[in-house]
Amino acid sequence: MSALKILVIPGSTRAGSHNVRLAAAATYQFVQAGADVTRISLADFPLPIYEADVETRSGVPREALDLKRMIAAHDGVLLVTPEYNASVPPLLSNALAWLSRVDEPPGSRGAVFRSRPFAIAAASENRFGGVRALAALRLMLTACNATVIPSQLALAFADKAYNDMDRLRQPADVGALDALVRQLIDLAQHTM
Repeated sequence: MSALKILVIPGSTRAGSHNVRLAAAATYQFVQAGADVTRISLADFPLPIYEADVETRSGVPREALDLKRMIAAHDGVLLVTPEYNASVPPLLSNALAWLSRVDEPPGSRGAVFRSRPFAIAAASENRFGGVRALAALRLMLTACNATVIPSQLALAFADKAYNDMDRLRQPADVGALDALVRQLIDLAQHTM
């Protein structure tokens, strides 16, 4: 049997982002658990701001189709989100909006959300660790009929959380990430 394929998507493209670093730490944990992992950047899938008139005029952008195909090629997905104004940043929200509009093949709109489990994580320098963004992201994904695993990671004080190899320093953080990784793998194996 081939290794389980997991896709890791940071919701930030900022240099030095705590969430990109958390995505790197998660990638390492997934590899340690035996998964075949792909980590992408949303910068490689530039999308216009979602607007129904744009969709009507031009259709769904090729980049949204490419992102949907990338997700569809994996058994499970981890989204790692920053928190902007107590919610999901526009980059990630916009990507999810376009993904919800992809209808390929015809009649399959939103199937990419329904056919694989999602996990969510966030990192922030404050003591809440992005928990409000996680609540908003969970709501968005469930509105798209995605299965979101119960475990999530809200990494507080992220500016002090990593070592030089982008691995988590604190045993409690490592344990929380490991629980998320194992839960996503377990659910993805049962939905294959």
